[in-house]
Amino acid sequence: MHILITADGRSPIAINWIRMVLDAGHMVTLVTTYPCQKIPGVEHIIPLHVAFGSLAGGGSSPSSALRRLVRRFRPLFQAARNTFAPLGMERAGRQFSRLVEQVQPDIVHALRIPYEGILASHTPPGIPLVVNIWGNDFTLHANSSRMLGRLTTGTLRRADALMADTRRDLRLAVRWGFDSTKPALALPSAGGIDLEQVGAAVPLPFRQEVFAKIPKDIPWVVNPRGIRAYTRTDVFFQSIPLVLNRWQNVRFLCPGMENRKEAEDWVQRLGIDDHVHLLPVLSQDDLWRLFSRSVMSLSITMHDGTPNTLLEAMACGSLPIAGDLETLREWITPGVNGLLVDPNQPQAVADAMLLGFTNPQLFRTAAEINRNIILERAETRMVREKLQKFYQEILQGTGETGLQVLS
Repeated sequence: MHILITADGRSPIAINWIRMVLDAGHMVTLVTTYPCQKIPGVEHIIPLHVAFGSLAGGGSSPSSALRRLVRRFRPLFQAARNTFAPLGMERAGRQFSRLVEQVQPDIVHALRIPYEGILASHTPPGIPLVVNIWGNDFTLHANSSRMLGRLTTGTLRRADALMADTRRDLRLAVRWGFDSTKPALALPSAGGIDLEQVGAAVPLPFRQEVFAKIPKDIPWVVNPRGIRAYTRTDVFFQSIPLVLNRWQNVRFLCPGMENRKEAEDWVQRLGIDDHVHLLPVLSQDDLWRLFSRSVMSLSITMHDGTPNTLLEAMACGSLPIAGDLETLREWITPGVNGLLVDPNQPQAVADAMLLGFTNPQLFRTAAEINRNIILERAETRMVREKLQKFYQEILQGTGETGLQVLS
């Protein structure tokens, strides 16, 4: 089967998904909305930059000074993007339609709505379109501008099938225009967790140049979410002094925050530099090792689907502490296999960490429950088998239909 995937080709989640599709024996053509590097196994990578994608890093990237400027003023840039980027989608859509006519894939699969799904909504009739929902597509992006909302609805009406990493988003999709009688499936958006790879990576040593100065004999807490528009980085940092007032023996590790001014300012302002380590972006293996070594993993967000970092933390035995969102309650039962908190309240975040430090039984119980959840609902081989069956049913028109097709 030939699958044309449209995605941000830089995204680790998209790359993992593409690898899973390749491992299932399919041919993949990638239409990337951002400059990206070559992906092994993908013979044809076709750039079609939309929504200012050409300003991002990647294969033929702009200057580092421009990237730093965009990163520093990210909220303003995001607002401008949501206002002006939809204006160019009709022209880009015509380009995409001609491209699909030339490539003639069996299925087109867009890995999120803005702006890859909007682009793919121009797939010519007769070629099935599958659209993936990511955690912020409805709750953050679709509501950010009237035009983006209309384009979201148009995309869902064109879609022949829908995938999401939460049941909530499948329900929301119907409100935004998706036909509830069409096929729909809930699966982890990064293709699940390969427990064999995790198990092989965890025992290996950390990179010394990154981890050499971090004490190994005290507990680590990891915040793997970096700095994003929907993360409460401020609340995370403000919770740290509240923890240190009662529990000094801890280090907070923050991948993806090295040289990020917002993070550096919070650390200096709060005087917590002795307890916080701002790390570079880590390799997948180092991230797995970090989860395995950390007693807790924090994900303090206002919007989310099923973050891959949540599943990785669960697989590696790190106690998940996250914002109390409907989507995360699909994975976490508070007080049983993790803790959910008000993402606006530093004290609530601190209290959850302190509860974790003083309740070792919670760690043991949660680690066992979470590994079983990953085996049952998110192990990569199971995910690949469900995806394979879903593709076949869409192509043949023989499968079940409607929102009953859930993981």
